[in-house]
Amino acid sequence: NIKGADETANGLVEVTLENGAKLESKTVILSTGARWREMNVPGEAEYRTRGVAYCPHCDGPLFKGKRVAVIGGGNSGVEAAIDLAGIVEHVTLVEFDTKLRADQVLQDKLHSLPNTTVILNALSTEVVGDGKQVTALKYKDRATDVEHTVELAGIFVQIGLLPNTDFLKETAVELSNRGEIVINDRNETNVKGVFAAGDCTTVPYKQIIIATGEGAKASLSAFDYIIRSGL
Repeated sequence: NIKGADETANGLVEVTLENGAKLESKTVILSTGARWREMNVPGEAEYRTRGVAYCPHCDGPLFKGKRVAVIGGGNSGVEAAIDLAGIVEHVTLVEFDTKLRADQVLQDKLHSLPNTTVILNALSTEVVGDGKQVTALKYKDRATDVEHTVELAGIFVQIGLLPNTDFLKETAVELSNRGEIVINDRNETNVKGVFAAGDCTTVPYKQIIIATGEGAKASLSAFDYIIRSGL
């Protein structure tokens, strides 16, 4: 649990750990990050970093001239497919739903590209490899239950980020409907003396360079809070 500075007798933030221990501090900065949502299919873990990737900006150039798939038809997935299409030979976008969920302007751009294919109503079932690297993706047509295989070299999983904030769900710290810590432009949460930074927050664009900058902002805000509160 977390008690804000306005809830405690001494004006310090109080954090209660799972084992019952209590910590007190002038300020607390929450920076627990986020993790990629996984497909949870056979072969995904085995071929992670050997064809299975989660960041098109980081790993896209490694697949120049090759065939890849993007899993996910939301904004992230369609944006990734558009970006990758300028690098790779061909992009196959695989979406579980019967339609793409991305903004229409992104869908229009994707459909205008000559080296992209969109497969809807498809359940990814297996990542196939030769023991060293990815060679194919298997998926099942949800309408017919027929399984298909797409030969490729890379699979970019773009089905969302999960903020590491489960431990805050029973606290007073406000979370968005995606589980992200709600912050203002000074990295303040709704709990006095508690700040947050990085991918676990509502800040847009989950990139390392942005998260580090947010960490600096949160630190400066916490320091300013200490000065102004007389602690």
